[in-house]
Amino acid sequence: MPINRFPTVAGIKVPDSKIANEATELLLSHGNEFIYNHSLRVFLFASLNGERNSLDYDPELLYVSAIFHDLGLTKTFSSPDLRFEVDGANAARNFLKSHGLPNDSLQLVWDAIALHTTIGVAEHKENEVALLYSGVGLDVMGDGYENLSNAQREEIITAFPRTDFKKKIIPQFFEGFEHKTETTFGNIKADVCAFMIPNFHRKNFCDCILHSPWSE
Repeated sequence: MPINRFPTVAGIKVPDSKIANEATELLLSHGNEFIYNHSLRVFLFASLNGERNSLDYDPELLYVSAIFHDLGLTKTFSSPDLRFEVDGANAARNFLKSHGLPNDSLQLVWDAIALHTTIGVAEHKENEVALLYSGVGLDVMGDGYENLSNAQREEIITAFPRTDFKKKIIPQFFEGFEHKTETTFGNIKADVCAFMIPNFHRKNFCDCILHSPWSE
């Protein structure tokens, strides 16, 4: 697929280590150009948020987290019964484990990916976890859009175009978990199912309580 690669974008150095490059190749092999551009924008937005707030973070681990965060939507890494976020997190953990990274790094990346759609939790975790969450929120929903300069926005979307992102991202999400819509219970991806499936019936937490097997 035709993709853009740049050593630096908007003042942020794109990791060029063996691990980073192999992660990129994995995404290019199993993903698509749309997800690739989204993932690179997420890394750049997350990094800019880190720089703006003077946070210490590991750029390589943040990059791998961004590269793998939506790989759970792809056929190669999608399981039949786990949340796509967990599929991506498991894939990233196995990848980093094969490179001999320590357990704390494996856990950090796993948490970053598994929690990247978990509103109200991820932003209170370690810097890499919180930053990935912020980068995803900025690219998908525009959270923190006002903190970017026009020049930063223009440079990033020129390097990694959005290409009708608003119209395409919801169907792209749905394609990744339409075979297991039950995994969206209790998370924001249930909104995607409701948008894509006419008369979609959401599992309801209160119903789970009221119809539990307990007698009282």
